[in-house]
This record gives sequence, C-alpha cells and structure tokens, in this order.
Amino acid sequence: MRKGAFGSAMRWMSLFFALAALPLQAQKLPKQKDILKKMTLANAYFMKKWPDPGKEIVTNIARPSNIWTRGVYYEGLMALYNTDKQQRYYDYAVDWGQKHNWGLRKGITDRNADDQCAGQTYIDLYLIDPKPERIHDIKASIDLMVQSDKIDDWNWIDALQMAMPVYARLGVLYKDNAYFEKMYQIYNYSKTQHGTNGLYNPQDQLWWRDKDFVPPYKEPNGEDCYWSRGNGWVVAAMVRVLDIMPKDAPHREEYEQMYMSMMKALPPLQRADGYWNVSLHDPTHFGGKELSGTALFVYGMTWGMNKGLLDSKVYKPIVIKAWNAMAKECVQRDGSLAYVQGTGKEPKDGQPVSLTSRPDFEDYGLGCFLLAGSELYKLK
Repeated sequence: MRKGAFGSAMRWMSLFFALAALPLQAQKLPKQKDILKKMTLANAYFMKKWPDPGKEIVTNIARPSNIWTRGVYYEGLMALYNTDKQQRYYDYAVDWGQKHNWGLRKGITDRNADDQCAGQTYIDLYLIDPKPERIHDIKASIDLMVQSDKIDDWNWIDALQMAMPVYARLGVLYKDNAYFEKMYQIYNYSKTQHGTNGLYNPQDQLWWRDKDFVPPYKEPNGEDCYWSRGNGWVVAAMVRVLDIMPKDAPHREEYEQMYMSMMKALPPLQRADGYWNVSLHDPTHFGGKELSGTALFVYGMTWGMNKGLLDSKVYKPIVIKAWNAMAKECVQRDGSLAYVQGTGKEPKDGQPVSLTSRPDFEDYGLGCFLLAGSELYKLK
C-alpha cells in the first residue's frame, strides 16, 4: 500500500494535534435564530428568483426543473420546512411536483439515479398528504430496478445520495426488504467492483468519484484524487439512509460503519479557515474556499452528534468553525451563495470558485447549505 503525505499515521497525528488545540480555537455555536436567519435569507433569494418552480433551467442547454440539481434543493427545502413550518415552503414544493405531474425526467424506465433524486421530495410530500399520484412514478421506477438483475447502475458516487434514500423510504413505507436488498447490491457493487476494485479506498476511508480517478490517477501533489463534494454526497447518502431505516433493517450496520469510517477521515483534512478543499488530499490543487462539500460534511457530522454517534467535544468545534465561515463569507446580502463549485466531477471543474463567481446551477449548493443548517439548528 502506498504511504503518501496523508497516510494513516500522519492523518491520526494531525487529528491528535488538531483536537489538542481545539479548546483554544473553539468558536461559539450560533443561536438558533441566527442559523435560521441565514437559511431563510438564502432560500428567499432562490424562491424570488424562481417564482415558477416548474420553469425549465437554461444553462448551456434547457433542462426540466426536476433534474438532480433541483432535487437536492428540495431536499434542503424540506429540511428547512421541518425546522420552520412555513406554508409557503410546503406549497412551493407541492407546486414543483405538480408542475412535473410527480414524474421523473425520462419516465419510469429511466434507471439514472440523478433523475430519481426528485423522488425523495415526492415521497416526503406523500408522507404529509398521501395522494397516490405523488408516489406512483417513483415507486414504479424503483420497482422495475428491484425486479431486474442489473446491479451496476451507480458507477459514480454522487448516485448514492441521489437514489439510496428513495429505496430506504420505500422499504419502510411498504415494509418490504426487497428495497433494502436491492439498494445494498447496487451500493456494494459501487464500493467493491466499479473501477476494477471498487470506488471506496478503505486505506484512506474516502471514495474516488468514478473509474476515471482510481489509481494510477494522481493529483498534482502525487496523492489520490478525492473530490470534496463527491465524498459529501456519500456522507449525505449514509446519513439519510440511516435516518430512515429501522434499527433491524438489512445491511444497516454496513452503512453505519461506512459513515463512521468517513467521519474519522475528514476532521484532519479541514482547513484552518473552516472549509474543506475541493481536492481533499491536495490543498494546492484549486485550494480556495468551497461551500458545497463543506456543507455536506457539516450536515453529516452534526447529524452524528444529534444521534449520539459522534463525540460533541471533538466534532462540535469542527462544524461550528465550518458553519460560521459559510454563514459569514458565503451568504451574501441578497441571499445568493458565493464559493459554490459548479457542476462537474473533479476539483478543476467549475473553477474559478470565488466571492463573485456563481455556479452554473444555484440550486444544489443551496440544498446542501439548508441540510447543514437544519441539522445544526437541532444541536444542543
């Protein structure tokens, strides 16, 4: 096994010294009203910019607004709604579903996890008001996958967050372990088979984004390429699945072990300013501030503390530093978010990321921020 600058011994040594210094550097947990204020401002900007949630999104091409980027936003909006039950948030989400007839981008035969992401919010809205049309298409799409033998669909790690929570919800809702079993089969293929030997590196306890980044691919400093937001998606997938599945659900232990492993890998990689680099093991490769990956790590770590899985003495200073950095530097006066990397699959995509830059899609970064804030709001 290789022994790079971020090898196991160095990681744990870095963690030791980082934790030893925390009491001197610790910042205060923001008040709930201040956390909510930042989320409300950022979300208000977006809802004002997109008064019609069914309007297509035009960048280099026109896309329907039920694609993954918007699906992630609505995950965050539902988290905000559960924090601050304003009717307008619920109505905005319902209007989005209705504008798309509660359908998926390419219909129920589409196996693409990105296109199934919208189903997370459809199911959440169904659980509030169980109208059958809200769940029909997403259930039909996943049922087709459960009934098939194919298990190699998720060949990029973002897919785990986009689709796994849907399987978990359906498994609980219909009391059917077939959803849990199929989810595990596709997940495990991603972990152990894609890219020849799997996309997860147990040595570094992080994931390569897809087959293009497994060794011998290296970052400029000679380290493996672990993309921040990609690993953030995996963290979010584990959190959302664990939050949904019963304690005795099949394979739950695997997801908890994966979650805990990643939680050990991430603290020593946090920067002094609170962010994580877009390239987790190469701070010199586009080493600026970035919100989306950072927000997903805050979401995951804070959830772990709220569930009693992580030691607050260790992780609370980490998430507070990250949140305060995002709240102060990323949330602009008009509510727009700075320092969000645009869509892509690696550190160089969507660059430069700066105070004045805005990503090609402004929705998923907001979704990540709302997920983080809504979880931090619960932290004692």
